Amino acid sequence: MKGRRFYKTVSVTGDLGIALDGRLVKTPGKVPLHLPLPALAQAVAAEWEAQGETIDPASMVMTRLANTAIDRVPAHRPAILAEMRDFAGSDLVCYRATEPDDLVARQSAAWDPVIDGAVAELGQPVAIWSGVMHRPQPAATLEAVSRWCAKLSDFEIAAFHALMTLTGSALIPMMLTKRAIAPGQAWAAAHVDEDFQIEFWGQDEEAGARRRRRHAEFDACCRFLLLAASN
Repeated sequence: MKGRRFYKTVSVTGDLGIALDGRLVKTPGKVPLHLPLPALAQAVAAEWEAQGETIDPASMVMTRLANTAIDRVPAHRPAILAEMRDFAGSDLVCYRATEPDDLVARQSAAWDPVIDGAVAELGQPVAIWSGVMHRPQPAATLEAVSRWCAKLSDFEIAAFHALMTLTGSALIPMMLTKRAIAPGQAWAAAHVDEDFQIEFWGQDEEAGARRRRRHAEFDACCRFLLLAASN
């Protein structure tokens, strides 16, 4: 819910908290909002500084991710990690079209680097299927995904989970975390099918506006993830 801006100054404290007119920002769980790295703290502070006369929470994606990392992830970490593993078990990039040839080629060009990177990272094969019917990944692959995800910090997990939801893929944010692909490549990989349909059928104004909002959220999540993973 939007509200009137009630502060004049924004600063980062010595222990990487966010202060508004000298008073520490707290999460919805009433815990002081402290960030793990200076660059991430500065990015979150910049969101507060960028607000005009009215605070728009929808524009404060990184603040929301920080709140999630502090309030939600520690309390629900096993369940969140299980969801990340399950996403990899039915990952977008593993289900390929059989026609038309142009779409098949586009999927391969965008998704094969993600698959190849995941195989190298996990040390396990990643199965690719034709069609959209669910088929299981090898158990050893999913176990490797679980081990990989368990090494992430709470702040990385918050951004990873958000990107996973936005892209329909766990392997795409995995490659983002490792800096094996750039955010622009990741966005394109997540939208191969949608872009193909837009070229064929066009896109109405409302759908275009939704996509722009989603893209802005995606970019903020990518920035948060890369800053959180910089250690």
